[in-house]
Formats: sequence, C-alpha cells, structure tokens
Amino acid sequence: GPTRKMPLTASAMDFFQLFVPDNVLKNMVVQTNMYAKKYQERFGSDDAWVDVTLTEMKAFLGYMISTSIHHCESVLSIWSSGFYSNKSIALIMTQSRFEKILKYFHVVAFRSSQTTHSLYKIQPFLDSLQNGFDAAFRPSQAQVLHEPLIDEDPVFIATCTERELRKRKKRKFSLWVRQCSSTGFICQIYVHLKEGSGADGLDALKNKPQLHSMVAKSLCQNASGKNYIIFTGPSITSLNLFEEFEKQGIYCCGLLSTRKSDCTGLPPSMLNNSATPQSRGQYRIRMKGNMSLICWYNKGHFRFLTNAYSPVQQGVIIKRKSGEIPCPLAVEAFAAHLSYICKYDDKYSKYFISHKPNKTWQQVFWFAISIAINNAYILYKMSEAYHVTRYSRAQFGERLVKELLGLEDTSPTH
Repeated sequence: GPTRKMPLTASAMDFFQLFVPDNVLKNMVVQTNMYAKKYQERFGSDDAWVDVTLTEMKAFLGYMISTSIHHCESVLSIWSSGFYSNKSIALIMTQSRFEKILKYFHVVAFRSSQTTHSLYKIQPFLDSLQNGFDAAFRPSQAQVLHEPLIDEDPVFIATCTERELRKRKKRKFSLWVRQCSSTGFICQIYVHLKEGSGADGLDALKNKPQLHSMVAKSLCQNASGKNYIIFTGPSITSLNLFEEFEKQGIYCCGLLSTRKSDCTGLPPSMLNNSATPQSRGQYRIRMKGNMSLICWYNKGHFRFLTNAYSPVQQGVIIKRKSGEIPCPLAVEAFAAHLSYICKYDDKYSKYFISHKPNKTWQQVFWFAISIAINNAYILYKMSEAYHVTRYSRAQFGERLVKELLGLEDTSPTH
C-alpha cells in the first residue's frame, strides 16, 4: 500500500505530483525553451514563439491528458467545432500557441557526449518516475511481469479507414512492467527498443527467449532479497532464469509453453502429452530441489514451473459451468493473479493518452504519463480522500485536467 498518508483534502493534482512534481515540469520548461532557441538558430527565427512558462506547460499536459478521457484521436479536436470540441478548456490557450509548444516540446533537448542510450531524450524522466513509484508505494509479495495492453483505441480502429490504418507506423518499442497483482499498481517500467543497435537491441540478441530473460532481469533488479513471488507468462518462463532469481531471493511461478518458452534443462517426458486420455484435474509432477514442473490437464495440457509453491499443496479452479476442478496450489495462484491483471487491463487501458506522435521518445513519454496517472488513481482509491469524494477513474482524470489548466471549477462532469 501507500508509504505516506495523504490529507483528506488531497486533490488529483497532489496524487499526480507524487510522480511528476513541479521540479520535473520546470525542467521540461527549461529544455523546451533551450530546444526552441537552438532550433531557430539553425532554421531561422520564429517570430510567433515566446518562451513557455510553467503555467503553460501544465496546461499543455492537461490538454494531452484530456484525450485519455474523451478518446479524441487528435488533441487539436478540442478547438474544432466537431464532436470532440471542448469550449470550456479551449479558452485557456489558443490552438496556435498549443501547436507551437507541441513543435518544440522536449524533456532533454540535447545529447551529452557520454550518452549512448537511444532513449536519452526521456531517460531522466523515466528515472525520476521510477523513484516516485518506489517512494510512494510498497507492493505486495505477489507481482506479475507482463506487457500491459496499450493498443490503439478499439473504437477508432473499428471506424477508421484502411488508408488511415496504413498510415500509422508500428511501434518501434515494447513496454514491459512489473505490477503489484493485489492492487494493479505498476512498480517498474522497462522500455525495449526493437530496432536498437546497442547490446540490448534485438539484432544483438540471438532469439526472443534471450530478450525476454533480459527484460525480466531488468524489471527485477530492485527486487533482490525481498522474497517476492513473480508470476510470468510463457515468453519469460525458463528454468535458468528461475534458478538465477532464486539465488537473489526472488521466487517464481510461470506458465510454460513448448512453443514460446525456453525449455532448456527440463525433462522431455513432461513436455510431451501422454497418449492415454486424462480426466480434468489430473496432474503429474517432477521436482528438482525447490523447483517443480507441473503438467495439469483441463481440456488440454497446461505446464507450470515454480519454486514458490509446494506441488503437493492442493487448490481448486472454480468454473461457472463445471464447478470446482482440483489442481495444485501453484495453478490456482497463477490463475488468480493473472485474472486480476486482465481486469486491470480492461479497466485502465482505455485511459491511455490517445495522442500518437511519430517520434518514439514522445510515444514512450505519453505512455509513461498515462501509467503515472493510473498509479495516482490507485493511490487515491487507497487514501482517506477517496472516502470524502468518491471519483471514478474518468472523473479523476477530468479533475486532474482542470487542475492542470488552472480552472477554479474542479467538480467532475457526469
């Protein structure tokens, strides 16, 4: 849960600034003005440009965040006369001023001589965000490594033309998280560039299991010695990785796939389906030290690798139609924790910022801001302030937008 007690009067802005405080916003102001100055020295002066202020930067963020609530495809729709226009907030800043800030917006304006990381333009922001996550929240023992659902808005995909779809570039990165499976709070973010030429680029790695193993190690680098139980999907689950984690005091439970997982070191007899027909709930177990490989049957064979649960402990999977199906406790725990993450994706993925810039660093930045707002709402729901004014996620987002824009009326619209 939260590490600090927020006052009863805490606003949406107070929770958001646990992760994106004023000093981070002031740095964006400085870097944006520096970039605008250098850009004009190189390409000619821009008479319409005036240095951005902290108030304007907050308003700029507010406009972007508003697209996560109303799902307008272009943030410029706010100033239009169409369905997504919003006259109440459009008056705070003109469209031309917003477009100027958007043109020059930067988090890190220039590459330093020591920088080799491809995400150097937002790495300081990601580091600051990570420090905020660590300082504000203490996660539960059970956590999940996965890729959160950050796809395009399904309503837009269903209504846009093929030409618009073709124009959209595929993302050049994948975003992985370590997430508290009890609350949904995202504890750590890892961004992997698909076309990176460095040591962590896909072309420098031999195969996907090697890549996913590297992702898992990066996400768990701050988890050593805390006795966390990490749940993983088939792409990450492997014997070598789990044994390495166990030495660091991290325990695992993962779903295994003969097609997607690295099955090195596992007994082939457990990876092949038995010829004799099995009834639902039957399972076989092989053990090596603390590690257990479980092959469980339920309308198909499911394999689990774990050193976090005893394979002889019994559990049940409850199905709506067929009732209770017996299984090892590891299988029950895996199903419970991953079902929570599916619920999180269903509830929060629709509140990702809709603005889709072409530059990769900007795409990552807006995804990170979206995750910060979701985390802020989770902390708000666990605070006493929630019992005073019970805002839904949409109302919380609207309140945050109005506070960033400096509007006096912060009551949510229903």
